[in-house]
Amino acid sequence: MTMIPLHGLHSRAVLIQALRAFFIDRGYLEVETPIRIPAPAPEAHIVPLTSEEWFLQTSPELCMKRLLAAGIPKIFQLCKCFRKGERGDRHLPEFTMLEWYAAESDYRDLMTDCEALLRYLAAAMGKDGGLEWQGRRIELGPEWERITVAEAFQRYAPCTVEEALRKDTFDEMLVEYVEPHLGMATPTFLCDYPATLGALARLSPNDSAVAERFELYVAGLELANGFSELVDPVEQRARFLAEQKSIRMQGRDCGPLPEVFLDALETMPPAAGIALGVDRLVMLFAGANNIDQVVAFTPEGL
Repeated sequence: MTMIPLHGLHSRAVLIQALRAFFIDRGYLEVETPIRIPAPAPEAHIVPLTSEEWFLQTSPELCMKRLLAAGIPKIFQLCKCFRKGERGDRHLPEFTMLEWYAAESDYRDLMTDCEALLRYLAAAMGKDGGLEWQGRRIELGPEWERITVAEAFQRYAPCTVEEALRKDTFDEMLVEYVEPHLGMATPTFLCDYPATLGALARLSPNDSAVAERFELYVAGLELANGFSELVDPVEQRARFLAEQKSIRMQGRDCGPLPEVFLDALETMPPAAGIALGVDRLVMLFAGANNIDQVVAFTPEGL
């Protein structure tokens, strides 16, 4: 008989209600977009699940950006996403994502949002301005650490970020050497990713070698991925084609380009958007060591 994680589900319910209240209080419109779509954004490191001739969304990103282009300035969504082959203590093939987007914003605004959101949730969950996870206290009050990818590799990895990219070992170096040091006293924003690792992100106006992208870490756990949005349809098409080439080199079918989304970029305003893993967020606030403890059922229990 499958054991139901009652404590984790109670924490999950309280947290999700607080998430909604946070964004509604700040004038965001909650939206729902289709889970089953004809063409996801091609990303070499993410494998989508098929549904007949279409796909289950890996993220609601493309549809939400179309709503921005249609004139809705601030939106958020809590939804199910699907990614093939992702299973572990911190991964599920079907998981819950929070995404929010705001016109006339950039990735710095998203970092400010993250700070306000986690402090709001801590108050709602009775956590007194901080988190206790895996025996470590993470303070949410002080100014959070912001470190660039290049600085993090210089500080923690046995090679530079350029060497890791050249040898195609970036992910390996990041997971093994960098991530274990991030977010240990306060949450950490790992900022300014190499341009080649920001397929939908705007390049920095000060340095075209980096994208205005960050990931948020708490106690070594990657929680969110945000960036200033690329709104140039010509550049976005070129990047998608490059991702499709990488996918084909892996021996996979790259699927069609999301043409309707590319058309919508013509009218999309400058904006920023972020994806935050809700299951991992519940893990932190519930003190759970395994993602299985914060969902009603795992794939193996169905």
